[in-house]
Amino acid sequence: MFFSVARLRLFIASAFVLPSFVQAHENSLFTSSVSYCSPPESLLIQQFDVAYIQANSSISFNISAASVLPNVNVTADLFVNVYGMRPFNLTLDLCDLLGGALCPLPTYNFTGADSITLPSSVSIARYLPGIAYKIPDLEAFVQLTLTEVGTGKVRACIQATVSNGWSTRQTGVEWATGGIAFLALASAVFYSICRPDSLAPVRFMDTIYLFQTIAASALLALNYSTVYRAYASNFSWALGLFSQSSSSSIQNSINNMRRLTGGTVDDSDAGSGAVSLVNRALSPYNNIYKVPQSLLSRVAALPSVDISEFIAGNVSTSSLPSLDSAKVLVGGQVETVTEDSSNVLQAGIPIYVNILGIQTANAFTTIFLIILILAAIVLFLLGAGWLIVRAVGRTSWGKQRAELVDDARANYPSFARAWALRIALVCVIPACTFTFYQWTLGDAWLPVLLSVLLLIALLSFVVPPVLLVLRPTIFSRFIRREIDPVHSQSLVPYTSPLRSERLFFVALIFIAILVKTLVIGFGQAHGMVQAIIILVTEFLLFGFIIVLKPYRNRRADFFAGFTAFVRTVCAGLMIAFAESLGLAAIPRVAIGIVAAVVWSVLVIVMFFNVLVNLGAWRLVRRLVPWRRGSIPSDATSLTSKNRSESSLEKGRKAAVEEKTLSITPIPSTHFRRPANPAPSYSPSTPSAFSPSTTLSHFSDPPSEDSATTLGEQLPHRWSFAHSPPPSASLGSHAPSRVPSTALSPTDSHYTTPRQSWRASEAHSAH
Repeated sequence: MFFSVARLRLFIASAFVLPSFVQAHENSLFTSSVSYCSPPESLLIQQFDVAYIQANSSISFNISAASVLPNVNVTADLFVNVYGMRPFNLTLDLCDLLGGALCPLPTYNFTGADSITLPSSVSIARYLPGIAYKIPDLEAFVQLTLTEVGTGKVRACIQATVSNGWSTRQTGVEWATGGIAFLALASAVFYSICRPDSLAPVRFMDTIYLFQTIAASALLALNYSTVYRAYASNFSWALGLFSQSSSSSIQNSINNMRRLTGGTVDDSDAGSGAVSLVNRALSPYNNIYKVPQSLLSRVAALPSVDISEFIAGNVSTSSLPSLDSAKVLVGGQVETVTEDSSNVLQAGIPIYVNILGIQTANAFTTIFLIILILAAIVLFLLGAGWLIVRAVGRTSWGKQRAELVDDARANYPSFARAWALRIALVCVIPACTFTFYQWTLGDAWLPVLLSVLLLIALLSFVVPPVLLVLRPTIFSRFIRREIDPVHSQSLVPYTSPLRSERLFFVALIFIAILVKTLVIGFGQAHGMVQAIIILVTEFLLFGFIIVLKPYRNRRADFFAGFTAFVRTVCAGLMIAFAESLGLAAIPRVAIGIVAAVVWSVLVIVMFFNVLVNLGAWRLVRRLVPWRRGSIPSDATSLTSKNRSESSLEKGRKAAVEEKTLSITPIPSTHFRRPANPAPSYSPSTPSAFSPSTTLSHFSDPPSEDSATTLGEQLPHRWSFAHSPPPSASLGSHAPSRVPSTALSPTDSHYTTPRQSWRASEAHSAH
């Protein structure tokens, strides 16, 4: 009792302490990137980080801007766009701000950072609902337009995306999904050694295929909602795409390789700045303008001025001790969009890979290097396993179990080929998808050559086993010749999940995967067509599963049908993201959230399925008494000395079975009497207990005290004492009338085993 109370006190203390960590995320809105909404002519924005903190209604900023035209008086129009709506619109006269320091615009390069408290007359909080601080991957931007007084000419127009810090892309989700895949891998390796017919290796392949499908669903040329694209990026590791900096060593090496082999390298097309430009270009729709090179040259010649010198003494400042501006202002330096740059990205693969910090032309080479690393790891592990098997055979333990070691040595090549085939199948979707896409870029020649070599090597490894599996079907249907199906252990990845008469279903799965990779790789300019073809492919595959029922048992068919149904539903939801439909922002966000929830449910179901195939369900059944009244009893016991009600309850199930079984002489456990040979004559008087008497004639439930298999206990074979008449030993369920000619066991022609054996020998001698 004291231990339970102590645990309760610990829980209560944690309940009061943990909320302080949960509330560490302050409600704030901040800019994440900047772009131009009109051709920049007189004003250049190089950095524009602004954050609004709800707690004290203050604004923190970090700005780097330059004005190149003298004697220009402007007014500022500020409005907010949230999911296509404009809840806030404000016009300010810059001559009334900062003591007139911005009227006219000074020709300086302004840089600086500070925090100010907004006056009571400027209330932003009433325009911002509470959900704006909580909804993940907020699609909102702030637009600032500077209009010249008198002429009405737009001198500058900038847009800055707004974020609240929440996102469906979480490092914890990436690690959790990776943990599920690793658990499935460990289970698959273990059961492929102990039980080759287990479904654990199949579930490992299903898990990886599910994660790759979720990641690939965001590679289409569609106008995805930001929340769904961020969610799908959690599974990018399944495609061999790991989040990294655009200036990482592996990306720098790929850039150098492309530069030396005729590729065009532009370091400005990766990173959050470029991605944000595309996000606003598609949602909400607006134009992307480029900065003239002449304006950049004029800004470089301007003197620099700290903007804090203009703010000091004119507005009230706040130190904001609870917030670190370095943590709030995460936009970073704005990458300028020049005429020669390529950071206006297209929808589909370019946006997806740039979110991860990988340039568009580097995507295939990155995956190629990851596949090489994976192949090296697999070859090393398989080689180490072979050396271990050989070494165990030389030990004393292995010599004592020579037969077991010889079997392991003989089966190891097939085991290694099977796992090499599984790893190759894992690489099919990312390798084929990005190989086909690399051929459409026309970049450096070396990545194209590597893509061709990788595709040939991969297909030459995975296609011949498919033909071997299909050979019986091809011969029997087209050549009119029956041949036995292949039972090689190296083909287990194809044959183990399917019934022998449905092995041709492997070809349907392979064709579906190939169609999807071709559509994603080559159809980047046609998002609607991509979505429709993938939907049709998933629907046909789902129909084949329902009609053919190709898997080993009903549960496997149901699970495969369920996963195919979810893939079909999510493929249908992707059509709503087609840019040609022009769906509003809020419905697109809602559809993206629904798709993410549906995928998440399937991931959870897959996780529990992995646990079941791991054997966790059997462990739970052992630990948790599902049927508390059932206690195992001796299967050979049919009578009992104790007739209590508890014994009757425990033997109820056995009593039901007794009504349908006949007596068969089985050796007794307690008496250990050997079975008597059949006598050479028949008794003159029939016994009341014939072998055809059913067990329902006896009332005593099974017990642990007796183990005879006959309705009436026979005396010891060396006992000469007379037994009581049968009517005295029968229970309430015995027949009410017993023939008077019935013999007791000692009155009948009872023959001991030794006498019977001698009689049989004498009979055989005659």
